[in-house]
Amino acid sequence: MEVTLIDWMGSDNTVADSARVSFDKEASNYSDEQNEKLIHYLAKHNHWSPFSHCFLQFRVKAPIFIARQLQKHTVGLAWNEISRRYVDFEPEFYVPETWRSRPEGSVKQGSGGNIEDGIVKYGFESIHLPTDYEEYIRMCADQYYFLLSVNVAPEQARMVLPQSMYTEWYWSGSLYAFARICNQRLGEGAQKEAGIIAQEISEHCEELFPVSWKALTNY
Repeated sequence: MEVTLIDWMGSDNTVADSARVSFDKEASNYSDEQNEKLIHYLAKHNHWSPFSHCFLQFRVKAPIFIARQLQKHTVGLAWNEISRRYVDFEPEFYVPETWRSRPEGSVKQGSGGNIEDGIVKYGFESIHLPTDYEEYIRMCADQYYFLLSVNVAPEQARMVLPQSMYTEWYWSGSLYAFARICNQRLGEGAQKEAGIIAQEISEHCEELFPVSWKALTNY
C-alpha cells in the first residue's frame, strides 16, 4: 500500500487569509504567532470553511476492500480509479503480514490480537491461513486469465477477482476533508490497513500545512 503526493495548493497563510477576508485583511498584516493563534481558534470552534481553500491530490494504491471503506468519504473530495473494464494487466494481491482474531465481547468492528503463526483449529485439523489464502488467490487469478483467454470481456472476467486485489486511484480534496478522514481512520477501532493509508496522507498534510494540520488533528 502506498500514497503518492501528486499536487497541492495553498499554505497555512491561505487558511488565515480566507478567514480574515471578511475584514479585508491578510496574513501578511499579522505575525506568525497571531496567524497560528487564529488557525487554532478556527479549528477548535469548527470554523471549517477556511481550511477548505487548501487542496491536495494523491495517487493511492490499496486493496479493494480498503478502497471501498475509504470511498465512503465523499464531502469535499473527488475520486477517479483504475477500471478493469478497460485494462487487463496482471492483477496484484494484498497479502497481510499477520492474521488477526475477531474482537472479544459485543464489539462488532475492528479486530483482536494476532493469530500466532496464522494457524487456526478447524475441527480436528490445523489450518495455516497464509498458505490457504495464497492458494485461493492463485485460483482466482488463474480463472481470470482463463476467461480472458477464451475471449470473455474484461468487464465480466473481473468478477472472479477477490477484494484483496490492489487498485489505484486519484484522490483530490480539501485539507479539511482529509483531516476528517485521518481523524476517523487513525482513531480507536479503525481498521489497521485503512490506518496505514491515513497515516501516509497525514504525514504529507503535516509537512505542507504544519500549523493547520496540528490544529485540525488536535480538536
